[in-house]
Amino acid sequence: MGKTTNISWTDATVNFWTGCKKVSDGCRDCYMFRDKKRWGQDPNKITLSSDATFYAALKWKDPKRIFTCSWSDFFLEEADAWRNVAWQVIKNTPQHTWQILTKRPERIGRCLPDDWGRGYKNVQLGVTVESSKHLDRIPYLIYTPAAVHFISLEPLIDMVDLSDFIMPCAGKRIMANIDWVIVGGESGRTAREMKLKWAEIIIKQCRETNVPIFVKQMGAYTAHHMGMGNRAGSNIEEWPEHLRIQQMPKI
Repeated sequence: MGKTTNISWTDATVNFWTGCKKVSDGCRDCYMFRDKKRWGQDPNKITLSSDATFYAALKWKDPKRIFTCSWSDFFLEEADAWRNVAWQVIKNTPQHTWQILTKRPERIGRCLPDDWGRGYKNVQLGVTVESSKHLDRIPYLIYTPAAVHFISLEPLIDMVDLSDFIMPCAGKRIMANIDWVIVGGESGRTAREMKLKWAEIIIKQCRETNVPIFVKQMGAYTAHHMGMGNRAGSNIEEWPEHLRIQQMPKI
């Protein structure tokens, strides 16, 4: 849990629980697994956070964007017994915007609170799509009512083409029920390459459909090969100028 964070598209993090299970290739070098092991903890053990962490956001009066369960997955099956209380914290903090990102979108529908309706106004729902193999996660997201739907293409380890979700509407091209896209390369010593061409194609598709896009980082592979000073390639001033785009979703 952190009242501040280095994650550039959010303001803070709250982990109602920590620990996770790897489900796809994007999980290979997960920072949570790396750091937990460094501290002698088992990253596969799902642990409920202390009350001080679980309820921290209730004490934050100033509005914050909160990346939810950054060290786990909000829709993890092992957390089913705790999630309703987490939803209550979220509901009771309308001043905050809760950004819930998952690799388990098939579980979203069965894990929503009874009064979800068309979605809580202060919750943004997102799915991670790290490669073309996981494009099938997107339909689960866009058919779930939410104030904002977003896709995180990070770590981008393969070309992802969003054209199947682009369609004509009233003389324009729109991206179906997608309100925001994040893209970024992988961090860590064994980071896989994010080809700049992949990011460029995604940026082009977002611009054509007027979807805000946030380029988070170039990734460690690109940072090393381009001689960037920042190891994760997260210093925007070191990027090619046409990639310096960090837009937020329209609420």
